[in-house]
Parts: sequence; C-alpha cells; structure tokens
Amino acid sequence: MKYKMWVISVLSVSILIIGGCSASNSSDKNASMDHTNMTEEEMSNMEGMDHSNTSDEDMGSMENGHDSHTNPLALNDSTGENELILPPLIESKDGVIDITAQQGTTEFYEDVQTETYGYNGSFLGPIIQVVRDETVTFRTNNDLSEPTTFHWHGVDIPGEGDGGPHQILQPGESEDVKFTVNQEASTLWFHPHPEGTTAEQVYKGLAGLIYVEDENSKNLDLPKEYGINDFPLVFQDRQFNEEKQFDYQAVINEDGTIGDTLLINGTLNPKLTVGKEKVRLRLLNGSNARNYSFKLNTGESFQQIATDGGFVNDPTTMREITLTPGERAEIIIDFSKYESSSEIALINEEDTNLLLFKIEKQKTNSSDLPKYLNNFAVTEEERNLPVTKKLELFGMGAMVTINGKKFDINRIDFTQKQGVTEIWQIYNKPDGMGGMTHPFHIHGTQFKIVSVDGNEPPVNEQGWKDTVAIDAGETVQLAVKFNNKGVYMFHCHVLEHEENGMMGQVKIE
Repeated sequence: MKYKMWVISVLSVSILIIGGCSASNSSDKNASMDHTNMTEEEMSNMEGMDHSNTSDEDMGSMENGHDSHTNPLALNDSTGENELILPPLIESKDGVIDITAQQGTTEFYEDVQTETYGYNGSFLGPIIQVVRDETVTFRTNNDLSEPTTFHWHGVDIPGEGDGGPHQILQPGESEDVKFTVNQEASTLWFHPHPEGTTAEQVYKGLAGLIYVEDENSKNLDLPKEYGINDFPLVFQDRQFNEEKQFDYQAVINEDGTIGDTLLINGTLNPKLTVGKEKVRLRLLNGSNARNYSFKLNTGESFQQIATDGGFVNDPTTMREITLTPGERAEIIIDFSKYESSSEIALINEEDTNLLLFKIEKQKTNSSDLPKYLNNFAVTEEERNLPVTKKLELFGMGAMVTINGKKFDINRIDFTQKQGVTEIWQIYNKPDGMGGMTHPFHIHGTQFKIVSVDGNEPPVNEQGWKDTVAIDAGETVQLAVKFNNKGVYMFHCHVLEHEENGMMGQVKIE
C-alpha cells in the first residue's frame, strides 16, 4: 500500500514525523494551546514536519490520502430492489441479555455467501433495549477465532465494563458486564474495540444498536412502533472484491477506509416501505471513515428530534444533516403529505440514492409532534468554568497524534474526579494540505458542546453528545463529567486513525 511505502521511506531517512502533514500556518487557536506539560522535543515536533527530503511519490501518497476524504470514492445508487432488513429487538430475561460475537456467512448478493462477523447472527447485531434505572447484565461471549472486546458506545458505564482495549476477551471466553442504566432515552450502539483490530472487525460486521427508554420517551407522542413507524438505519460503506467478499487488508486506507457500496442494516440496494404518516428514523453512521450528509431528494425539510445521547429540546427543522463516524441522530419525516406514487428517497451530498421509500396509502397518522421534548441546557456555571484539559488533534494516515503523542496503553494522559464537570478544549490543527475533519469520541460519558470557535454550537447539536465532528482549524469546548470511575478512551472515530494512535486515556478517580 502507498501509505506503508511512505512510512518505510520516511523512516529510512530518519525524518522525525509526528503529525503526517505539514502544519505550516499556525493560527491564533494554536497559539492559545497550553504546552506547559510538553517536552522541548514535543514542542518542536508540533511545529510541523519537514517535507524537503520526501520524494514526489511519497508526497503524492499523502495528497491521495487527503483526497480520499475531500473527494471520497462515490457510492453506487441504491436500486431499491431489497426491502430493508430490520434487526431483532431484544430485552433482558431475568435481567440478563446474551450477546455473542460470531463468524458466519451472509448473502448480500443472490446465491453468493460472503464471510462476515456478527452479534447473535452472521452480520451486525440485534437492538438491545434497556430502561432507565434497570439493572442489567450483558453476558458477552466470544465465538470468534480472534480476541475481541465489547464496547458500549455512548453508555454511562463503569470503566471496567466499558469494553476498551484493556478488556480483551479471548476466543471461547465469556464475561458478564453488570450495571444500572443511568441515562435518558437515547439511541446508542456497541462494537469491538481491541487494539489494532477494531477497524477490521467493524468492517467485517461487528456492530449493533442499543435503545434506552425512560418515562419521558414513553409519554411523548412520537412514532415508536418498531418496524412500523420507528426504524433503525445503520449506514456502512463497503468494498466487495470480485468474489463478492470483504478483503479489508486489500482495501485498507491508513487515512480511513472507504468503499463504493452502501449497506443499510446490512441490506444491499435497500428500500423501506412506510405508511402515510410521520416516520421516525434513527440514523447511525457506522462506517469506518465516510461522512454522510442526509437530505431528501425533494429538497423538503424534516425534523431532528435527538442527538447521540438524547432528545433535543424541541423538534428542529432541517433540510440536511451531516454525521461523521460514530455519530447518531433521530429524525422525523412526514410521509402523510406525499402520494403513494411519490418517488421519495434519502440521498447524500452527491444526490446519490441511499434509501428509497415506498409509501403504502392504507397506513395514515397525521398527529402533530410534541412541541417540547427535553430540558437540556448548558448552565451558566458550566460556561464559566475554566479550561482544564487541552487537546490538539493533528496529522493524517499513519502519522496521527493527540498532543504530539501516539496511544500507549500503559500511559494515562489525563485524570479527572468522578462527578466533577471539567471543560475540555479540543483543537484540530491543520496540516500543510488543509487537514481533515476528525470525529472526536469520549468513552463512558455524554458531554455538552459549550462552544465551537467561541460561538454557540448549531441548534441541532445542542443536546447530549458522545462524538463531535471537529473540522480542520476548529476549536470546540466540551463540558465533560464522568459518573463512574475507571479508565476510558478518547479518540478520533475514524477507525484507522484510532488504530494508528490517535487515542488517549483518562482515569476517573
């Protein structure tokens, strides 16, 4: 691969690289970074990298890495020939939910069996439904032929059960993760998180959803009939080889692996049959690296009702919403205003058909959405807190860092007190080719976005979040509180960046 060739070339001439691409134009935001705890060597490295001894071929490789995200491989249009697969929805039995990581085969193409991974099945996993204040045990089992972990993305959970790279489950092993659900209604998810193989295991199919319900969600007059007017949509792009198999090692891109074929809930060329009513779509960007901008082909608006970790305060009218890897959103589309013959589709920024809708006229429900959904707020006390943690995201490909360092499982980067809110400031430092968006994720908590470049975050991001998209040159401030003790990861959710070291650890005491 070009990236590997580049790394070898750079090492052979002993060029000191920390961030991958030149970060020549230092901004005011960078000048405000607190480097008091950094060594002189790290300070020097943060100034950018010298490309004077880098070959044209290696420079081209770097540019191609950025180009794969500024101009990503286009997705194929969905033909709409296959009805959307709906994952089974499971609840606890006597407080226990069994989840098994396993390998098998899946028929994406007719009469072709593709080797895949899945939870409780051959590809992807069930929807785990839990209720606030419920004490539940996730009984995790590894039936794979390789080690894995079970990470509960967005779940407020003690560090020992979070499923980061410390909690490895060897083939044939099982482990119980017991905790009390302590967060409001939300759409969360779970996936593996072993060091060095997260990206490939997700690519092969390990991902599932978690629904948290509470009294508020039960009482709100929202579409909530699963498979009738409330649908999960897990978006993942993949690259099939000539034998219609996943060959991750053949297509891996160190700057984020992107494919040309979209799967939604593991469905190729999907369509969704809906009624002439308001329909709730729970969107998850479960891709390794691709960003999605969702909109309707009619250009009409829809309403967003939830972010990663819960409802927004009131339905927010949108015409387009962008999700980076790991982010979720819940939206409402009103199909009652369309005829059954209408050609409606969810499309992306390139007007590619992602999901076609078929409207059945016999189902009708035109009730209004509630005006108030939540009482989320960033408090004045939180706004006035000083910044106590500063992070600088930098680089591309194999040369990504946080504060000039790569991940070390034996190093604790930050400490924080349980139950104490701190302000984390994250700056995405551009490189010589402009840089790229990094989706920044913190394990074991839901945070509040206090500001983006000193301004209020967009209305549709004024809700609980566990992953935030940070553009090149942008600075965000987050109000972060951990309710549990333990060691938690924070990292870029471009899975290849995470694997390449764009990750750190915070210990909650």
